[in-house]
Amino acid sequence: MKIALVHDYLVQYGGAERVLEAFTELFPYAPIYTLIYDREAMHGIFEDKRIYTSFLQNLPFSRKRHRFFPPLMPLAIEQFDFSKYDIVLSDSSSYAKGIITRPETLHICYMHTPMRYAWDDCQKYTQDFGFPEFIKRLVPFFMSPIRLWDRSSADRIDHFLTNSHFVAKRIKKYYQQDAQVIHPPVNVDRFHVSETHEDYFLIVGRLIAYKRHDIAIEAFNRLKLPLKIIGRGPEMDRLKKMAGSTIEFLGRVSEEDLPGYYAKCRGFVFPQEEDFGIVAIEAMASGRPLIAYRVGDIVEHLEEGKTGVFFDEQTSEAIVRAVEHFRDTDYDPEYIRNKAVPFDKERFKATMKDYIENAVNKHLQQR
Repeated sequence: MKIALVHDYLVQYGGAERVLEAFTELFPYAPIYTLIYDREAMHGIFEDKRIYTSFLQNLPFSRKRHRFFPPLMPLAIEQFDFSKYDIVLSDSSSYAKGIITRPETLHICYMHTPMRYAWDDCQKYTQDFGFPEFIKRLVPFFMSPIRLWDRSSADRIDHFLTNSHFVAKRIKKYYQQDAQVIHPPVNVDRFHVSETHEDYFLIVGRLIAYKRHDIAIEAFNRLKLPLKIIGRGPEMDRLKKMAGSTIEFLGRVSEEDLPGYYAKCRGFVFPQEEDFGIVAIEAMASGRPLIAYRVGDIVEHLEEGKTGVFFDEQTSEAIVRAVEHFRDTDYDPEYIRNKAVPFDKERFKATMKDYIENAVNKHLQQR
C-alpha cells in the first residue's frame, strides 16, 4: 500500500520534527509533503527524503518568515494531490491535517495540538513571535475564516492520535473528536544518569516569549544561583540584558554534548505551558528532577516530591519559592529515569506500527 507523510513546515528541528523523523524510520520510502522546507535550518535532517513543497516555497521570505502567511496556507495545503496514496499519515499543529484525500484513502493525523493562534489568544501569539505592528493589527481580521477552515478541515480526518491527555481534551473541545494518546518519541538511550553533579540549574529550549525564560532569569537573579540556558531565538538579546552574573547563555549545543549538560545539572527548570514538553522528559531520562509550572501536559508526568516540584503561578516569585522547596528535598535519579522509559522512541514506533496496521485492517473491512 502506498503511504505519504504530511508535515506543517520544515523550518526548524523541534518536537514535531522528531515525530516526523520516527515516521520516516517506520516508512523509509514514503515521501514528505510540507508547506515550506528550509534545508539550511534543518541541518541535513530529511535530506535523503523526497520532499514536496507548496507554492509558498517560492514566495519571498517564506522560509524565514512563515508565520506571516496564514491566510495562504489553507489554499496551499489543499493543492497537494494524494490521489495515488492508500494511506496518508499527517502530523500537525496547524495546516497539515487539512489535506484533501479520496474517500478510499485512510487519513490518520497525529495532532500535536489544535491550531493555537486560532483557538487561543491571537494577540498574544503576535506578541510572542515579534510580529510588526501593522501585521498585529491585521491578524484578528483573518482569524474568523481561519477558524472556520480549521474546524471544517478536522472533519476530513479518519483517526486522531495525539501526544497527551491535555491535548486530547483540546481536540474534543474544538473538533468534537476523540483522540487516542500515544506519547511522542524521546531518545531515552541518548541520556544517562551521572554519578556526580554540579551546582547549576538548566533550561533547554528556543528563546521565544511564551517559554517564559524571563521569569526564570528574574528568579535566579534573586536567588543568585547559577542557571545555564541552552537554545537560541528572537528573545536572546532581551534576555541577556535581564541576566545577572549567575546566568549563562550557551546558545545551540551539539546533540553529542547536550546529554552531559542534562546529566550534571542540579535541577531542570520548566516555566512554560506545553502540549508535550520533550525537554522535560529528556531531563527525567537523565535522572534530574524538575521545577515546573503546574499546567499543560507536565501535570501528567511529574510526581510532586519524587520527580520534582510544581509552582502554581507563572511568576518569578513562585519560581523562587519552588527552588527553595526543591533544595530541601532529596531525589532518586534512577527512579526519575525509570519514569521516562515509557517515552522511548522504539516503543513509540512499535505502538504506532500496531495502531496503523489495525486501522488499515478495519478500513479495508469497511470498504
